[in-house]
Amino acid sequence: MACSLKLKGHACISGVITCKTGMRIGGSKDDIDVGGTDSPIIRDPLTGLPYIPGSSLKGKLRSYLEYKYGKVKQKGLPCGCCNDDCLVCKVFGPHLTNVSNREHDLGPTRIIVRDAHLSKESQERFLPLLQQGINYAELKRENIINRATGVAADLGLRTGERTLASAKFDFTIHVRIFEGDPEDRILSFIEEGLEGLRSEYLGGSGTRGYGWVDVDYTVRKANGA
Repeated sequence: MACSLKLKGHACISGVITCKTGMRIGGSKDDIDVGGTDSPIIRDPLTGLPYIPGSSLKGKLRSYLEYKYGKVKQKGLPCGCCNDDCLVCKVFGPHLTNVSNREHDLGPTRIIVRDAHLSKESQERFLPLLQQGINYAELKRENIINRATGVAADLGLRTGERTLASAKFDFTIHVRIFEGDPEDRILSFIEEGLEGLRSEYLGGSGTRGYGWVDVDYTVRKANGA
């Protein structure tokens, strides 16, 4: 990578994330009154609508791609190799865990992941549910079973919110492309992460059925193609 970087332009990947099952990305109990649930989902503080933080989507994409390409380090740390041919470090930025590896020539993080907001279609479709007290989310109750007795454990009942299945979120990812960057490789790499989401999950408790999603998207290169 040259010492002087010149921005060629921004590529764009945009589309829709559709929840096939309820999805949980946690928020704060202080954010909004959600009827006493133990674990509310994250919501826009002004509209009360659920959304997917860009940090959650970016983190999941990075994690999936690191595991796919064997880039997860000891103790589960993200990749910080800083090698020019490492797309994890080039696209997402190297994970700088100590002073010795803070110097690199990769330039700035390439990927910019925006918050994904509930689509207009989903807002309109779920609006009638407000009259039933369903505020764009469901309450999911779970219990902990004592394996020795086979019955519910003391204080094991917990109630949490999940985004409604079939909810759609509009997402946008902008990608900085500098002169000399392998644009096609970078975009294909990010697309691999999006494709992987279909077999993984987004948010928490995915191994218990939460956060199964489908992803539809289009790609526009930095030159507009």
